Amino acid sequence: MRADLVPDDLWERVAPLLPPAPERRRRHPGRLRVPNRAALTGVMYVLRTGVAWRDVPAETVGCSGVTAWRRLRDWTEAGVWPCLHAALLTELRRADLLDLEHCAVDGSHPGPQRGDHVGPSPVDRARPGPKHHLIVDRHGTPLAVTLTGGNRHDVTQLLPLLDAVPPIRGLRGRPRRKPRHLYADRGYDFDKYRRLLWKRGIKPVIARRGVAHGSGLGKVRSVVERAFAWLHQFKRLRVRYERRADLHKGLLELACSIICLRRLRTSR
Repeated sequence: MRADLVPDDLWERVAPLLPPAPERRRRHPGRLRVPNRAALTGVMYVLRTGVAWRDVPAETVGCSGVTAWRRLRDWTEAGVWPCLHAALLTELRRADLLDLEHCAVDGSHPGPQRGDHVGPSPVDRARPGPKHHLIVDRHGTPLAVTLTGGNRHDVTQLLPLLDAVPPIRGLRGRPRRKPRHLYADRGYDFDKYRRLLWKRGIKPVIARRGVAHGSGLGKVRSVVERAFAWLHQFKRLRVRYERRADLHKGLLELACSIICLRRLRTSR
């Protein structure tokens, strides 16, 4: 097993969230169940390298790609990845490493593919593909990610993206779920959504269409572009391979959790 794919600090946070293993049959129990850590190693191997599940080297990773895929399916359906992401965000806030005063949103088109939640991309000759929508804090830490078809406009996912931010605990008082200032590019320039943000107690800082560049907002919004670059370092996310949208979104949430864990490590 490649221990560097699933270090101890990651495993210590994932293990308590995994559903219990099914009981073995008394008669004809079959082969022993692959350990969860080995299966997670297989998932991380695919996430980082982008190889097909059938090409996972079982002798190196510790499990076959089919087993890793099945375990990913089970854990995604059990809601493991959102819980892991929320727990890491709580740790970051407790360590005063999360800035929820100023946040930024944006969307990104990964490579084309068919399956659930795809649509003709307006920036890639109408090839069918998905779209990632991301909200980050001032440091580029991912707070929430959503998945839609490539033909969905960014602004239509603004409110669902805000609703996807989990309750972030870690300090006394009520958990935080929304920023005070939200930065966005010209794709979000609609007065209707500005009013909706104000009703939620969020001050919109959105670039105006038709206005010359040089507003200075790019200095703040650059963190979300950097976060997309971090996500796309995981080669499995550059091109949509999973036909099931829930599995692709599960890998997205796992990648966001790893980015949060990296920030915790660098702060020590």
